[in-house]
Amino acid sequence: MEAPPPKPDPEDRLPAEPDIDELSPIEEVRLTVTNTDDPTLPVWTFRMWLLGLLSCGLLSFLNQFFAYRTEPLVITQITVQVATLPIGHFLARTLPRTRFRIPGFGQRVFSVNPGPFNIKEHVLISIFANAGSAFGNGSAYAVGIVTIIKAFYGRSISFLAGWLLITTTQVLGYGWAGLLRKYVVEPAHMWWPSTLVQVSLFRALHEKDEQRMSRAKFFVIALICSFSWYALPGYLFTTLTNISWVCWVFSKSVTAQQIGSGMRGLGLGSLTLDWSAVASFLFSPLICPFFAIVNVFAGYALIIYVAIPIAYWGLDLYNASKFPIFSSHLFTAEGQIYNISAIVNDKFELDITKYEEQGRIHLSMFFALTYGFGFATIASTLTHVAFFYGR
Repeated sequence: MEAPPPKPDPEDRLPAEPDIDELSPIEEVRLTVTNTDDPTLPVWTFRMWLLGLLSCGLLSFLNQFFAYRTEPLVITQITVQVATLPIGHFLARTLPRTRFRIPGFGQRVFSVNPGPFNIKEHVLISIFANAGSAFGNGSAYAVGIVTIIKAFYGRSISFLAGWLLITTTQVLGYGWAGLLRKYVVEPAHMWWPSTLVQVSLFRALHEKDEQRMSRAKFFVIALICSFSWYALPGYLFTTLTNISWVCWVFSKSVTAQQIGSGMRGLGLGSLTLDWSAVASFLFSPLICPFFAIVNVFAGYALIIYVAIPIAYWGLDLYNASKFPIFSSHLFTAEGQIYNISAIVNDKFELDITKYEEQGRIHLSMFFALTYGFGFATIASTLTHVAFFYGR
């Protein structure tokens, strides 16, 4: 009788072809995000809740604290990604591994230390931290309203009213995301370049890499160099934040200061060696696709180097020459700082009589045009979607 053929060794089998439905249509996503999963990794652990809640509260405080800088310093979840990795491994080594049951959960067994610190815990901790940094935007937008009421007008607002105001404006984004989930969340083409940076960092920190210059090693070197360099423009030599050579050459010319100043003018020819100044408002250009950077630069050039000079020097629009070209202050018709608190009565309402005494409020040309273009961009999103994705 002929012997049956030997059974194939599972180790010799070729890897299965990936399901076409699991492959992203975006090349950048395919190269960065793995489409495999390990369902055995613990997720809802004590370490995750502890570090996640602490990270959320800490980033919320720090981002609000730094939001009052001239160049706001936004501390994103990348900081938490790096900081919580050694803490997570430390907790995995020191927390007790005792298993116990909780009444009401049947035969399920729990432990504050279910095993090694894994990538899924790390991701959830970073999601907590991301919420604390207003999803990369720094501080909650409505906090500015509470700040204005208390610090600028010197009025009081109850904790409950301020909390409701901030919470409702933050949750509004979730509401829009839920309503438009079918169109802006679920489709595979709706990808976020900044998220790929986080995914790449997670893989660098958790996956083994035997190359001479691994991703984790390269990241540590870049982190040390970046941290060391920031001491120069941040503390030791702050001039590096704004190198305006035009202002140095023509130090007595008001027009040169308006054109060349990077802090109080159009910034033509102005340079910076401070990364926080580069990424303070438009965030890091390293994580944006090239077409998005070109789009932003084109809009910036049209507004700063075309629209504002024509409106200010060419047309003298709204008597613009009486006011600074770049300022967030409000002015009277004579160019003096407008006393806002004087036109608000005890009921925190507009006092028409006082308002007529001071006259109309005037804005700097930069403030007025950028505010107008800001509203235009909201309407332009509808036009963009209609033209490019109408079908």
